[in-house]
Amino acid sequence: MKIGLLTQYYKPEMGAPQNRLYEMVRGLKELGNELYIVTAMPNYPTGKIFPEYQGKLVSNEIMDGIAVKRYWLYASNARKVIPRIWNMVSFSCMALFSACYLRKLHLDYLIVESPPLTLGIVGIWLAKFAKCKLIANISDIWPLSAKELGAISEGRLYRILERLEHKIYRSAHICMGQSQEIVDHIAAHGGKNVYLFRNGVDPTRFETCEFKTTKRPIKLVYAGLLGFAQGVADICKSINFAEIGAEFHIYGAGGEQEEIEKYIQQHPDHGIVYHGVVTRQELPKHLQQAHLTLVPLVKNIYGAVPSKIYESMAAGLPIMFVGEGEGAKIVQENNIGLIANAKDYNMLRNNIQYIVSHPEEMKQMSNNCKTCAQTKFNRPKQILDLHKYLLQHK
Repeated sequence: MKIGLLTQYYKPEMGAPQNRLYEMVRGLKELGNELYIVTAMPNYPTGKIFPEYQGKLVSNEIMDGIAVKRYWLYASNARKVIPRIWNMVSFSCMALFSACYLRKLHLDYLIVESPPLTLGIVGIWLAKFAKCKLIANISDIWPLSAKELGAISEGRLYRILERLEHKIYRSAHICMGQSQEIVDHIAAHGGKNVYLFRNGVDPTRFETCEFKTTKRPIKLVYAGLLGFAQGVADICKSINFAEIGAEFHIYGAGGEQEEIEKYIQQHPDHGIVYHGVVTRQELPKHLQQAHLTLVPLVKNIYGAVPSKIYESMAAGLPIMFVGEGEGAKIVQENNIGLIANAKDYNMLRNNIQYIVSHPEEMKQMSNNCKTCAQTKFNRPKQILDLHKYLLQHK
């Protein structure tokens, strides 16, 4: 099969969508398919186009034997509405210039990552022009997730965006979602051939990670976006980790980074260490040194399942989950960690103390993590199943 991917986010950027799409593309290529990427100049999470791509309208390169065509966009990580909208709309408009390129490829499928909704709408037209079948890959339910985060209120604009959202579902030959909540939502709003394709994890990347004894200090690690939706800064301010015989190790970048670094400087005795950004390749090495992982959400976003859950499973690290929703349900149903309500950092503290004082329970959770990664959430197996599914629906 010849498969194109249209996405605003892709490597060398870091993040859950970037990693998921990168792994999916590589996996489909290894199964004998031809893959082509149309994406934006890398700029996430800094909000600035990476130096080697600056000053270009179009860039062509080969990554892992796959052709990648990049287009300029207005780069921004501002929280204000107008810059964020222009960021999404600018790339969606630039992506239209890929029409002739995509048509010449004679694709079987064009996978379009949404949000942004504008890219989903552009993808409908590009698939028609390229004479191929459209796959809408829905990573967040937008505009619902924006409303839940308080970025938009219900009203005329919201209803317009909802109509665009539902148009994408109805126009796609296949709709893929990253959680059960997402695929249920798509099916309820006109989507056909709805397919659950979770983030998952490649457990072979974490083969060197094994369960450690609970010798103190217990190392709790967070690796990911330091954004306002995660609330890592508030966790730092709410728990003195040294007092409970623990260390909190933080890897990543984002809007809260400066606040976190400042707090650590002012409270060097609280057992918190910031290590900076860690690459995908380096992550298993750092998780190997930890006992537990932290997966926090300030507010439940319907359909969202943090990808850190899957990596924690593969590393055999019990999860200290803070939040509600499908992520909490996965942790609870599979007995792979403990759950605290969103923003309930006293409960998080108690959970850490509890699991440290129950080493046999902690070891069982570690084993459960490994089992889940090998079976339920094994990404290579999921990609093979997706490959078979696409062959059946050509």
